[in-house]
Amino acid sequence: MPEGDTIYRAARTLRQAIAGREVIGFDTTVPALRAVGPQGLLGQTVADVEPRGKHLLHWFEPSGLALHTHMRMTGSWHVYRPGDRWRKPQRQARVVLTVEGWTAVCFSAPVVELLSGAQVARHPSLTTLGPDALAVEVDLAEARRRLDARGDWSIAEALLDQRVLAGVGNVYKCEVLFLHAIDPWLRVSDIDPDTRDGLLATAVRLLRANVAVGSPVARTTTADSPGGSNADRLNVYGRAGRACPRCNARVRVAAQGVQARLTYWCPRCQGTGAPAR
Repeated sequence: MPEGDTIYRAARTLRQAIAGREVIGFDTTVPALRAVGPQGLLGQTVADVEPRGKHLLHWFEPSGLALHTHMRMTGSWHVYRPGDRWRKPQRQARVVLTVEGWTAVCFSAPVVELLSGAQVARHPSLTTLGPDALAVEVDLAEARRRLDARGDWSIAEALLDQRVLAGVGNVYKCEVLFLHAIDPWLRVSDIDPDTRDGLLATAVRLLRANVAVGSPVARTTTADSPGGSNADRLNVYGRAGRACPRCNARVRVAAQGVQARLTYWCPRCQGTGAPAR
């Protein structure tokens, strides 16, 4: 699933290409979207492209409508110049939005909906989001309050909960816990307060580093870790069976939580407090 940094980069690319421009073409294969008359967007101006955690909102004026998309595991947005060859099959296109000089295509996103401003304001997935890790100002005190409220959760599951700190996904979950040498199965309430603050702050710092202008497209977290290098990019995520960059033990992987998300960790650096795995 694209994480907050990927969505932020997508929004930046889309904004540079289509924001401030008039919609001259709009097509969709989404039945519910077709039913509300997407042709009404023709002649509208793309006012902004806004990332919210893992969600993306295209705002249109003067209607005040918003195109809401969530990529989950399959979706992506691309931008093309006229005549460019698309990098994915046309049959996977769920939205094709055209302005002068650019076409923005949303491929395979499971969530695509056209909302009024009022609907955005009460949307169940958007209104329950925690502070956005990539907002100009991040309310880490509020994120900490929300984390504390999940005291009986494992720390790995709590960090993935978008109602705590929006934008943190499975990669950052694993990498942040490794950097702080925390067992992913440890309960939130068993982690000291300063460490909880540190986990949230590290997540924000890593996400910001990976969207900074000029940062590599490939996500990098190893600059924070002893023995890590930018050539390795990640410390533990996706590295099951390979050597830990700190201690040379073998990185392990197991499904965790009700969603069975894969967790990568070093059993020597982070401990073995999980159930048998």
